[in-house]
Amino acid sequence: MFTGIITDIGTVLELEKRGDLRARIGCAYDVDGIEIGASIACDGVCLTVVALGTEPQNWFDVEISAESVSKTNIGAWQTGKKLNLERALKLGDELGGHIVSGHVDGVAQITAMVDEGDSTRIRFEAPEALAKFIAPKGSVALNGTSLTVNEVEGTSFGINAIPHTQEVTTWGGVAVGDKVNLEIDTLARYVARLQEWQV
Repeated sequence: MFTGIITDIGTVLELEKRGDLRARIGCAYDVDGIEIGASIACDGVCLTVVALGTEPQNWFDVEISAESVSKTNIGAWQTGKKLNLERALKLGDELGGHIVSGHVDGVAQITAMVDEGDSTRIRFEAPEALAKFIAPKGSVALNGTSLTVNEVEGTSFGINAIPHTQEVTTWGGVAVGDKVNLEIDTLARYVARLQEWQV
């Protein structure tokens, strides 16, 4: 489990297609404190660490299944791409965002960006099957970042990226047309499922 509070910006150092896709991600984490098998959310996708190293910088390797590639924006990753990183919650950690599983539901696309004061209002188009789970003032995880939904119109929704968010995540470098990993709020998912059973 994660909170959607980004703790590092990583860089894709290598990509290698084996049976699955293997990625090496450079980070500022102390890799001595990461165990093989640990979970790290990379742009919101919960991935398992399979190797670690410190040369030429701190890095960890993950293996990514074809299923994960098909449901996320990982297929567009290239060497040098910046990623939002978050290590898994530990018992007693502060829950500063919202409960995020790291199981991406689909991909949303940025359709508009407008500066409002020091912040930036960003609009997205969500897949139709997921739009019903997105509610005004509810939470979503976009590229692993816990964000509050401002407004929803059909399959379109908007968020506001404050300067701090843009500085400590990859949100300062996004552009119209970018595809981002979308994880709907876990509570919304379960409420909808319960309603299906009551029909």
